[in-house]
Amino acid sequence: MKNFAVVARPDENSARLKKVITERLTAAGYTENEAEPETCFVVGGDGTFIYAVHKYLDHLDKVRFYGIHTGTLGFFTDYRDCEMDEFLEAFLSGKVRETAYKLFEVHTGKGHEYYALNEMRVENITRTQVIDVFVDGEHFETFRGTGFCVATQLGSTAYNRSLHGAVMQEGLNLIEMTEIGGIHHSKFRSLGVPIVMRDDITLQFRSDDFSGALLGIDSDVFALEGADELTVRISPKKSVRMLKGREVSYFARLQTLF
Repeated sequence: MKNFAVVARPDENSARLKKVITERLTAAGYTENEAEPETCFVVGGDGTFIYAVHKYLDHLDKVRFYGIHTGTLGFFTDYRDCEMDEFLEAFLSGKVRETAYKLFEVHTGKGHEYYALNEMRVENITRTQVIDVFVDGEHFETFRGTGFCVATQLGSTAYNRSLHGAVMQEGLNLIEMTEIGGIHHSKFRSLGVPIVMRDDITLQFRSDDFSGALLGIDSDVFALEGADELTVRISPKKSVRMLKGREVSYFARLQTLF
């Protein structure tokens, strides 16, 4: 696999590391090919990693992602910027292993299809959003409030965590649904706490009126005007292949959050 691309965060340090990676790989006989890379080197943080995944969303069956962090340790990377030699040596010597992570597949009633690595969100900050929630076609609850966040295991430490959702340990193939600004009193009540579910379930969010509501797909946002239903499931078609150069304890990564 000799074709590569480098996606870097737009800062001076990341740009410097991008240049180092490009020069070292070129000297080793690799060819830079931004359009069709076999390996995408990511320089930055988890946000840059997610950006890179979405950039190559239509080529995920052909590209692998290998990241180095230019800040504190991230969840998608095993090396920091001061460990560039170890990072490149692991790759060039073939001492990397590949791990695949599944994506969310989100469909709207308007026929649009989206994919998320961390989470999908439906949010309405202009008015109270009424949503009927279905699990595998069975009505679960009627929710009133701002909306929902549905997170993968990877995404459980991101926005989901800020909503006081549970953090799910690496290796657990589960999904988590967490309310955003739920209204709870004697007239209206929903579950009110995050719920962790199997990865083979399908969630549906239905509403008579999604006007003013937004659909969040990782860092991207789309209007839901005219939609009346969202369907969310783990995608049977798309997953992300990440390269790991060494073993880093999940709990060591988790400690970087607090």
